[in-house]
Amino acid sequence: MAVDPSVLVEGVNNLWILVVTFLIFFMHAGFAMLEAGQVRAKNVANQLTKNLLTWSVGVSLFFIVGYGVSNLVAGFGFDPAFNLAPTDWIDWLFGAVFAMTAATIVSGAVAGRAKLRAYVTYTVALAAVIYPVVIGFTWTAEPGLVALVTGELFGTQIAFQDFAGGMIVHGMGGLAGLTAAWILGPRLGRFDERGVNVIPGHSMTFAVLGTLMLAFGWYGFNVGTQFEIFVTEGDGIAFMGEALGRVAMTTTLSMAAGAMGAGLVAWYKTGKVDTLYVANGLLAGLVGITAIPNTTAWWGAFVVGGLAGAQLPIVFAFVEKRLQIDDVCAVFPVHGSAGILGALAYPFVAAPGMLPDGAGIFEAFVAQILGVAVIAAWTILATGLIWRGLRAIGQARVSSGHERDGLDAAEHGVETYPEFGMGEERVMTDGAGLRSDGGVRNE
Repeated sequence: MAVDPSVLVEGVNNLWILVVTFLIFFMHAGFAMLEAGQVRAKNVANQLTKNLLTWSVGVSLFFIVGYGVSNLVAGFGFDPAFNLAPTDWIDWLFGAVFAMTAATIVSGAVAGRAKLRAYVTYTVALAAVIYPVVIGFTWTAEPGLVALVTGELFGTQIAFQDFAGGMIVHGMGGLAGLTAAWILGPRLGRFDERGVNVIPGHSMTFAVLGTLMLAFGWYGFNVGTQFEIFVTEGDGIAFMGEALGRVAMTTTLSMAAGAMGAGLVAWYKTGKVDTLYVANGLLAGLVGITAIPNTTAWWGAFVVGGLAGAQLPIVFAFVEKRLQIDDVCAVFPVHGSAGILGALAYPFVAAPGMLPDGAGIFEAFVAQILGVAVIAAWTILATGLIWRGLRAIGQARVSSGHERDGLDAAEHGVETYPEFGMGEERVMTDGAGLRSDGGVRNE
């Protein structure tokens, strides 16, 4: 029997979208392990609970409200996901896992002192409104707000380039996390008149395991965004191998360069190759390339990944020592500044023929600046309003007593490691005897 090529192409492409969606969902396990490893033992269950609720609460709100809000902002009217045809729910789910990635990034920044109800409240707002507004004027809109602005400037349509969410998902999540951490304030003992105090995470093993789980899922994130693997061509079918190959190659090389870049800078600064910097640098390299894996030259992947990794120790030190913001899991240097860097690098590292017709490096760069600025302004404003409101009514942060006892006991009534008890944990101070280089402070 003859098979209609368009039916075959649609079926295979939808199957591909579902497979990569499941890969992206698996990234939540990576976030859970990475964040659990970077918090103290007394806060592990709280961090794991936040990751579970991010998905559960967030995906529900994105289905009922958020998807419709993105359509409304794009000018298509409020058309929620529950009105879609069943086949279209495949595309909705693909979008939902991106939305939940943006949401879960914030949990790492506010670890150790945010009330669970405050975090869940923010997750509701992000999934229902904040993130949908961002995709409403970028991915959902045709041609999009940024493209219209640059079209007015240059007489041609030059859209903001973000292939898989380097800025739209990760940059937005990193900025949201930094804003929330700033408003919430640092953990007890993190800063004092004598300087910055390190509060080490309880498991480097979990952190590195989570890093590699995230990297595995990232292939779904980036390569999966090339959601057409076959297209109809006349009476036949064409394989999108060139597009898939470029995205897979640039994602891999940038990931590798990110780990090396962060390790080299840490080595230069301290004489030691910090394991956690290498792990987070690998992730920063992935974030950096996520906006542009479909356009970047092979050498550009090394440049973007290397710079994204190299900036990590520098930006983290600036946030920690100059701004004195307690970003527990380094979500801003990993997701925020790396996402911004990758988006702005687009025209400078593009392979020949990859810039839009009629666009030079300058025009494309202006479009990227506009896109980053609009996303950043909306994210910071909306996030700031919600967390300031929660703080104003006394619902943002746990009490100092609960923070010292640990959020596992205070918020959940459990101990992650009950066989070890809490004695040693209570004897230890919150990093009061440690300096930012990891050494012991001389009193």
